[in-house]
Amino acid sequence: MKNIRIQGGRPLDGAVSIQGSKNAALPIMAAAVLHKGETVLHNCPKIADVLFMEKILARLGAKVCWKGSSLRLDCSSLKNTRIPDEYACQMRCSIILLGALLGRFGKGDIAPPGGCVIGKRPVDLHLSMLKALGARIEEEGGVLRAHTEGLCGRAFVFPKQSVGATEHAMISAVLAKGVTHLKNCAREPEIIWLARFLNGMGASVEGAGTDEILIRGVDALHDSAFQTPPDRIVTGTYLCAAAITRGKIIIENPPIAELPAFLGVYGKMGGQYDMVGGKLIADGRKAYGAVSLVETEVFPGFSTDLQSPVMAVLSLAHGKSHIRENIFEDRFRVAESLVHMGAHIRINGQDAYIDGTKELRGCRVRAQELRGGAALILAGLAAKGQTCVENFQLVERGYEHIQEDIRGLGGVAFAEEE
Repeated sequence: MKNIRIQGGRPLDGAVSIQGSKNAALPIMAAAVLHKGETVLHNCPKIADVLFMEKILARLGAKVCWKGSSLRLDCSSLKNTRIPDEYACQMRCSIILLGALLGRFGKGDIAPPGGCVIGKRPVDLHLSMLKALGARIEEEGGVLRAHTEGLCGRAFVFPKQSVGATEHAMISAVLAKGVTHLKNCAREPEIIWLARFLNGMGASVEGAGTDEILIRGVDALHDSAFQTPPDRIVTGTYLCAAAITRGKIIIENPPIAELPAFLGVYGKMGGQYDMVGGKLIADGRKAYGAVSLVETEVFPGFSTDLQSPVMAVLSLAHGKSHIRENIFEDRFRVAESLVHMGAHIRINGQDAYIDGTKELRGCRVRAQELRGGAALILAGLAAKGQTCVENFQLVERGYEHIQEDIRGLGGVAFAEEE
């Protein structure tokens, strides 16, 4: 187990550059399987989930090479079609490799995928989409076995919006025969980035970022390089760090167009921010106030991934706040640890009621999932005394060098093995 220790009470001050996006890099790495050649992914974050995906691709037969923050994937000699169980069970997004394997080889096997414990996230949408495109899927010995004589373009309506299922459908349809028309698609920025990547290596994808996407199948793809965009969730987390420590942080490469709902909530709390010369300056030195209601929604609404960090900030805001979680039914797990640190939070189903307190106290707490762990680190930065967050390895699934960034901003944080 890995822990991180944080000494609280120091306002963060300085500039930080945002890592490449986790949620953009992972589906792009999966999509690279479609091409019998090389893909280069620049500004790729060296986080645990990316390294897990790298290991999966290597086990499938890909040649993987890092040069700085650029990841080179040579999938020309790919031969295996079984996604290793030990990696599939650790990250849920491994399911989207199934469509890539079907598109290239006509078959693929995977154990039920895992990931963060934040509620039920079944893969039924993924499987029904693959079946609609012509795949036959059976469960044998706890393994999903998929095969096809050739995927074919179809019209498919998602019964509910799903980022992962939309990305999976796009990847699956690229080499399918004919035209695939997807309706009720998710509209998150990562879907737009995936479409740009696919089109950059010869695919034909239209409509990404809207609720309807059209994919015209092609016969083959070509080598390509792609620049991973900065991570919008990491950006929001660091803006919350400025707020909770009453500090001032300059984001050097902000994905500002991807944060409208978050910045709206940030402004309601009293957060001051400005764009100057392409940089986002967040000034959290003024007192923060409560927010009557924060509701998580699909994009362009407020992201569920930033709900926990905002809860940490609101635990120290003046007044009573209310958060409603509409995406995952079990995403308030961090509340118990925040209460242990002195926060006043009451959970009732999908609603969290927060009565701002004047002070949090440092103590030993345990991360149960990625974003909740990041929220506990934020709370530790503002708390009196020292905080030890256990299970820091969960946070490393999405944050490349959070402890180094904190130290670069004048905070005190260091990881330790236990």
